[in-house]
Amino acid sequence: MCSGMQSNLASLHSRHESQTKRDRSMNRQPTLGFWQIWNMCFGFMGIQFGFALQNANVSRIFQTLGADYNDMTILWVAGPLTGLVVQPIIGYLSDNTWTRLGRRRPYFLIGAVLASLSLVVMPNSPVLWMAAGTLWVMDASINVAMEPFRALVGDMLPPKQRSLGFAMQSFFIGVGAVVASSLPWMMSNWFDVSNTADAGVIPDSVKYAFYAGGAIFLLAVLWTICSTEEYSPEQLEQFQKVEDELNNTPRLFGTLRTSQQFNRGGLIWFILGLALTLIVDSYIDQLDRNLYILSIGITVFGLLQLMAAKMDPGQNGFIVVMQDLFDMPTPMKKLAVVQFFSWFPFFVMWTSTTAAVTAFHYGTSDTSSVAFNQGADWVGVLFSVYNVSAVFAAITIPLVSKVLSLRTVHMVNLWLGGLGFASFVIIRDPIHLIVPMIGVGFAWASILSIPYALLSNVIPFKKMGVYMGIFNFFIVLPQILAASILGLLVSSLFNGEVIYALLIAGCSMFVAGLMTLRVDQPVSADQ
Repeated sequence: MCSGMQSNLASLHSRHESQTKRDRSMNRQPTLGFWQIWNMCFGFMGIQFGFALQNANVSRIFQTLGADYNDMTILWVAGPLTGLVVQPIIGYLSDNTWTRLGRRRPYFLIGAVLASLSLVVMPNSPVLWMAAGTLWVMDASINVAMEPFRALVGDMLPPKQRSLGFAMQSFFIGVGAVVASSLPWMMSNWFDVSNTADAGVIPDSVKYAFYAGGAIFLLAVLWTICSTEEYSPEQLEQFQKVEDELNNTPRLFGTLRTSQQFNRGGLIWFILGLALTLIVDSYIDQLDRNLYILSIGITVFGLLQLMAAKMDPGQNGFIVVMQDLFDMPTPMKKLAVVQFFSWFPFFVMWTSTTAAVTAFHYGTSDTSSVAFNQGADWVGVLFSVYNVSAVFAAITIPLVSKVLSLRTVHMVNLWLGGLGFASFVIIRDPIHLIVPMIGVGFAWASILSIPYALLSNVIPFKKMGVYMGIFNFFIVLPQILAASILGLLVSSLFNGEVIYALLIAGCSMFVAGLMTLRVDQPVSADQ
């Protein structure tokens, strides 16, 4: 058996070497070997340690420090707001950076150091406002490290390998999240670290989990920095030129709109935002105060369009980012709608699952009780389950996509996730919640890979970072919307029973699946 496996590996290596020689002879972007892709994506495991610890435990920390459910939705808005600002700016900067460390890697390093320090500070927050502030710093730092990782796949891999590259990232995201989400449970059950503490104090099991996560975050990102060599901007420009000539399909750009169109659209959004702000302000006792976030966001969006109308397209910096936002390629716009409805449910899950499961399945909201902390630990295990499922899905997506179109695979996975979220309201035994989390894991792996694989084939190398950052607007915008209206929906429609927030999440995921039918499947000479 061993000799047969060695023979297969040798054959695979030989085929890869032959393909690489053919690519180089045609001046095409070389295909990379398995271990090169592995090293390039390995740092994403560390990034996911940060996200997974945050997603599984921040609501628990906030509740321990005195926040109620409505407070948590507003406190959680740190992530989407920092992502909205940081990711496109970092994308633009990394597109225009070239140093001895490369193009994307300087941002990996800066983000990893700051995020690791934040992970140490977070569980030691003595009061709620300090935990909320640390979350802002942590999210900004993770976004600095994460956004260039997406662009790195587009830089380093030819179109035919990008599905594999993003699937590999999903694999490492899953592996990292499986371990990180379960760390507090492991600390308590394997190492006998206490998972309870006095009222208002974070348990030691959570603290030690965050310390371990910070160390792994930094080490994993350093592995990618040290093991991956980036292409220069001149090489990337040549690769794109050859690819476009071979496929006769140049990268798509949006049709630049006129100043009049910018003015008209911006004025409409600006007036709408002001009107909503006035309504919320007038009826603040009746409406959820979090709607201020939505109204202010709409107003700012209108102002950005009005500013874009006055800008010279040749200018640099944030000006270019805004113009690229309003002039996205048509395929990117269609994918953005799918992203919007598929990320809304995950923000609901991260903010609501601890409160929902502890109240609905364990029958308590007392953060100092044994039952509450058992339920909160179990939520971490459930998050590990969906990430184990995501690892398996990440392996199967490239195989299934050889038979079905990427958009069909994505639609099916999203519907599995929708079914998983919706079933939380009918399952009473918390042990049985493992089953729906498998479907959630398939959806998670899919949204982390397929949209980026589709997008990377229609945007130019020189704008890979900024467009990936702008694409992430449609990850953070639904999170801002959820933070704005989720508390209001739960209190007004479901009498404050948080478990029904997960039903709303399931409905949104089904809509996202339907929206994939609008997305065109790209075709190139390699596909």
